[in-house]
Amino acid sequence: MDEEILEKQKKAGRIAKECLLYGKDLIKKGASMEAVTDKIEDKIFQLGARPAFPTQLSADEIAAHYCAFKDDSIIFEDQLVCLDIGVHVDGYIGDNALSVDLSGNNTDLLKASKEALKAATEILALGVKTAEIGKAIETTITNAGFQPIRNLSGHGLAQYNVHNPPTIPNYDTKDDIKLEEGFIAIEPFATTGAGMIHELGDPNVFVMKAKKSVRTGFVRNIQKEIESYEGLPFTKRWLLKKFSDAQVSYAFKQFKQLGILKEYPPLVERSNGLVSQAENSFYIGDEVIQLTSV
Repeated sequence: MDEEILEKQKKAGRIAKECLLYGKDLIKKGASMEAVTDKIEDKIFQLGARPAFPTQLSADEIAAHYCAFKDDSIIFEDQLVCLDIGVHVDGYIGDNALSVDLSGNNTDLLKASKEALKAATEILALGVKTAEIGKAIETTITNAGFQPIRNLSGHGLAQYNVHNPPTIPNYDTKDDIKLEEGFIAIEPFATTGAGMIHELGDPNVFVMKAKKSVRTGFVRNIQKEIESYEGLPFTKRWLLKKFSDAQVSYAFKQFKQLGILKEYPPLVERSNGLVSQAENSFYIGDEVIQLTSV
């Protein structure tokens, strides 16, 4: 592994960890989701990195892909919140997550995802089958009386690519895929529900798949702003800090007509079960280096 790349990945991991712990302390009853999100993302920039994707604060039955809208009305009360933060340094990504239970009633569920991450971490090595990692996660969560979410998974990390091969399952897939040298994120999800998610609700996470010619000047400016994200996911809320609601809405209609915008709606547990999440990033090589620390 190129030492410069590894150092950038380590730096991204350190910043991701610091921002995750900072965000955890902000999630309190009475706090605004939008204000907490803005503070976390400001912190990422202050520490010398950039968001690898919009900060996600997914609550209760929402497992992932919820990020605050502009003027979001959600106030934290007694939710179970999954906080997922990704940062990058020159495209090299640190990705981590934890859960906060404001109700105080879901200690065992939070412990299940965290212990599953620990069990997976303990067997990491070059050549280990991804199915073995999934089995360790599944066994830990089911032994705790819950279900892993089977259609969510960990993933590889590459420069400007949050979801790169290999897929790291949260259950035993029986596959023969083995870990090779590189960077991965492992993220167990535990639920009181059936263990499957589906897309539901309005999206606020997007990726622009390609650049196409547009005529209107401010639409070109918005496209140029999106291009500065280097193909990584973004949110309308970022654009609305620089452009008007009307301009962004018009531009999005243009992008959708051109077929260059991919939407990521919230991912909701199918039976509305509560969800907890834990995630760390790792370097897999002759030695395994944990890059973040939940």
